[in-house]
Amino acid sequence: MIKAKNIHKFYGDLEVLKGVDVHINQGEVIAIVGPSGAGKTTLLQILGTLDKPTNSKEATVILDNRNILELNDKALSKFRNEHIGFIFQFHQLLPEFTALENVCIPAFIANKPKKQVEQEATKILTFLGLSDRIDHKPNELSGGEQQRVAVARALINKPRVIFADEPSGNLDTASAKNLHELFFKLRDEYNQTFVIVTHNNELANMTDRKLEMRDGRIIS
Repeated sequence: MIKAKNIHKFYGDLEVLKGVDVHINQGEVIAIVGPSGAGKTTLLQILGTLDKPTNSKEATVILDNRNILELNDKALSKFRNEHIGFIFQFHQLLPEFTALENVCIPAFIANKPKKQVEQEATKILTFLGLSDRIDHKPNELSGGEQQRVAVARALINKPRVIFADEPSGNLDTASAKNLHELFFKLRDEYNQTFVIVTHNNELANMTDRKLEMRDGRIIS
């Protein structure tokens, strides 16, 4: 599902990733763990097409049988919209829009029919336990509810993989636990693949595999 080889990333003279190789199967829930500064988020951004390796010509990032490093910017944006979902520590919802409208945005960008999109968004929000919050704006939702809306937005285009960067880092303990359990429910329901950067040991220990990073390398 995801195969990355020989990933190096420099910021100036600082080498953040030092030849990382990764292989992730469809339907796996993977945790990327390690101390701050280990390169976890940088790797996540490269796998998720938000950044590129410094050595793009020598590296490969295969996602859903496409080498995404060979795509131009327009093709890459289209691929990202159609195949990848993102969940961040801070929900990144647009405050002027309702939960339903926020969820619909990626599908509208993909030029999908409005009625079909709204029906699918309503279905996902209902699945996530938010059927009575569809018309509420972010400031009318709890932190846990906001993050579940962000999950629904990540799912709307039926992506092959969801990348999550500290998705429960801004939640209280109960909301975090609910979110973690939701990831596995989604995997079981949709065969969804999750790649999660986290410092949360409880979440990391629930996953199928942990990739431990240190000093720009995967050490286990």
